[in-house]
Amino acid sequence: MEPLPSISSQVDENKISKIIDKNFSKLAPFFYPFITNWLTRAYGVYGDIDKYLIAIYLVNRQFIFYRKNGLIVNFETFFENKPLEIDKINISDISKDLKIPKESVRRKIQELEDKEIIKRVKKRILIYRSGLSTDRVNIAIKELSLLLYEFNKILKNEREVDNVFEIEEIISSIKQNYSFCWYQFYKFLFNYTNRWKTQINDLETLCIGMTVVLNATQSKQFNPSKKNRSSYIKEIMGSDLRGVNAMSLSDITGIPRPTVVRKLKWLIDKKFLTINDKKLISLDAKDSAFKESKEMQKQVFLSWSNFVYRVFNQINIINS
Repeated sequence: MEPLPSISSQVDENKISKIIDKNFSKLAPFFYPFITNWLTRAYGVYGDIDKYLIAIYLVNRQFIFYRKNGLIVNFETFFENKPLEIDKINISDISKDLKIPKESVRRKIQELEDKEIIKRVKKRILIYRSGLSTDRVNIAIKELSLLLYEFNKILKNEREVDNVFEIEEIISSIKQNYSFCWYQFYKFLFNYTNRWKTQINDLETLCIGMTVVLNATQSKQFNPSKKNRSSYIKEIMGSDLRGVNAMSLSDITGIPRPTVVRKLKWLIDKKFLTINDKKLISLDAKDSAFKESKEMQKQVFLSWSNFVYRVFNQINIINS
C-alpha cells in the first residue's frame, strides 16, 4: 500500500514567491525561453496566436470539468484518439476571458471549424485530436521541467525541501498529473496574455518583443550583479550591445518580415525597444514604457509564482 501524501511536504506560497524574487537571475534563463518559445510555437500552428488561444481555451473547458469532478487525467489518457466533448460555447465569455473582440472570436471559431479542428454538434462542441499536437506539449513539458528542476535546487539550498528531483522524474510527474498541471499552466497563460494585451496591441507584437528580451538575457555582456527580480529587470535594460535585426526576428518567430518591421516600429515608437544606426534592435525601455513594463512584470511575477507554487507542490507531495 502506497503511503498517503503528507501536508508537511507542501512549500508555503509566500515563501515560494519570496524565494523566486530573491533568486530571479537563476530562474530567468529558464522562464524567458519557456514563455517566448511557447508564443513562437503558438504562432506556428495557425499563424495567429489569438486563434490558438481560443483553441486551448476550449480544451481548458475539459480541464475545468475534470477539476469540478475531482479527476486528474494523465497525459496518455488525455491524448487518446476520441474527440474531446464540451458544452456549447458562449462567444461573449470567450471574448471577455481572452480580451478578443466578439466578431474576431466568431470568425476565428468558424475558421477552426473550417479546418476541422472543432465541430459544432447541436449543443456540444467536439475538439478533434488532430488539432492537439503532443509534440508541442512535450516540448513545453520539458522546458517547464527544466525550470522546475532549477527551482527545486534553489529550494534545497534554502533548506525548504530535502530532495532534488531528476528532470525525468519531473517530466513523469507532470504527465501523471497532466490535467491538473496544464489547467494551472493555462490559467497562468491566459492571465499573462491578457495583462500584456492592455499594453501591447497584439500577441504577435508580444512574441517579437519577448524574442528581443530573450536575446538580451542570452547576451554575453549581460551579467547581473544582483540576483533579485527588480535589479535584474533594471540591469538588463540597455545591456545588449549587439542587438538583433528584423530578418533574424522573422526567422526565429516565423512571422513575415514586413509584419515584424511594422510591429518593431510600434515597439520602438512606444520606447519599449531601441534601434541603432545598423538597424539592430535591443531592449532598453525608457520613461513611461519602463515604468509600465516594470509594473507589468511585477503582476506577471505574482501570477507565475502562483503557477510554480501549485505545480511544484503537486509534484513534491505526490513524490514525497
